[in-house]
Amino acid sequence: MKMFNKHVIKKLSAYCNGELPAEEAGRIGEHLLVCERCRREYDDIKLGVQLAERLPLVEAPSELWSEIDGLLEERSRKAAYDVKTGRPWFTVPRLVVATASALTLVLVAGVIWYDNNRPCSSWEVARYDVGSNGPQRTSRVAVGELVETDASSRANISVGLIGDVELDTNSRVRLLETCVTEHRLALDRGRISAKISAPPRLFFVDLPSAQAIDLGCAYTLEVDDSGRGLLHVTTGLVSLVRDGRESWVPIGAMCQTRPILGPGTPYFEDASEALQEALEKFDFENGGDDALKVVLSESRDRDTFTLWQLLSRVDESQRQEILDRIITLVGLPKGVTREAVMRLDSNALDWELWSDAFDTVWF
Repeated sequence: MKMFNKHVIKKLSAYCNGELPAEEAGRIGEHLLVCERCRREYDDIKLGVQLAERLPLVEAPSELWSEIDGLLEERSRKAAYDVKTGRPWFTVPRLVVATASALTLVLVAGVIWYDNNRPCSSWEVARYDVGSNGPQRTSRVAVGELVETDASSRANISVGLIGDVELDTNSRVRLLETCVTEHRLALDRGRISAKISAPPRLFFVDLPSAQAIDLGCAYTLEVDDSGRGLLHVTTGLVSLVRDGRESWVPIGAMCQTRPILGPGTPYFEDASEALQEALEKFDFENGGDDALKVVLSESRDRDTFTLWQLLSRVDESQRQEILDRIITLVGLPKGVTREAVMRLDSNALDWELWSDAFDTVWF
C-alpha cells in the first residue's frame, strides 16, 4: 500500500472522527507513523475531540432563539441587492445562524465546565519502591510543594488531564503552577520522563539552566548537582529557551544546557561521537574555529538540522562556512536565498519552513 508523499493535515479531522473510507484511513495512518508534523497536528485534533466528548449537553435558552429571530429579520431588511437581477448578494440561512449560535453555547459551556472541574490545586502522586510492580502509596502535591525520591524510590505524577511525569530515583521536582492555561514544574535535580498529550505551550519544566516548553511530546530531562541539563526527545518536539536563545529539539534529538550559558545546539542521537564532542566544545568550552571544523566535516545530510540551528549563533565568517556546508549537503528550502540567510532574516530561518523542506532528511 502506497503512503502519502505529502502532508495530510487537511484530512486529519475526518480521520480522527472515523469519517474516511478504510483504505484512505489506512494510508493516513501509515503516513502518521513517519511524518512528525502531521502527527503533531493529529495529536492536537485528537485532544480537542477528547475534550469535546467530556462536554455536557446544554439546551439554549428560549430567549436566545428570540434574539436570533430578530437578527435574521434585521439581516433580511438590510440585505444588498443586485441591481440587474433584483436578488440579494448574500443572505445567511436560518439554520446556519442557529447552528453556529448553538455551537457557540456548547463551546462556552464546555470552557466553563472544564474550568470548574479541572484539578487546579493539586496533582496526584503515586510512589513506588524500586523493583515493585505497583504503587505503595498515593498522595497529592499542591502548588509550592515538592516531590522527592531517594535511591530506593520512584514516583509518578499525574499532570492534570494532559499526561504523566515519572520521577526517577534521587530526583526532586516542585509544582509551580497548574491551571487551564499553564502547567509548570521545576526540576531541581535528577531525571524525569514526561508524556504529554496537549496543545503546544501548555506544559513547562523550569531547569536551573533553561526552560523546557512542551510542544506535544514525550521526553526525558536530566539535571545534575551542578545544574547542567540534558534533554532527550522521544516523541514530538520540545523548545529549550533562556534569555532569548531558543533550541528546537524534535523526535530523536538531544540538547545539553549549562548554567549561565543556557541551551546548547541540538543534535540527533545518532550523530557521530566526534560531532557531539566538538559541538560541546564549541557551545560551552570556547572551542572556536577548530571545533566548528570538526562539526562541519562530521556532518551528514541529517546533521544539517544541527547546522541550521548554528547559523544564528555564530559570526558572519563562520555563518558563511556553515551555509556552504548546508548547501553542499541538502541545498536550501524553496524560496530561501543565501543573502537572506546571511543577514539572518527571520522568515528565511523559520523552523516550520526548514523542517517541512527537509522532513524526509531530518526525520
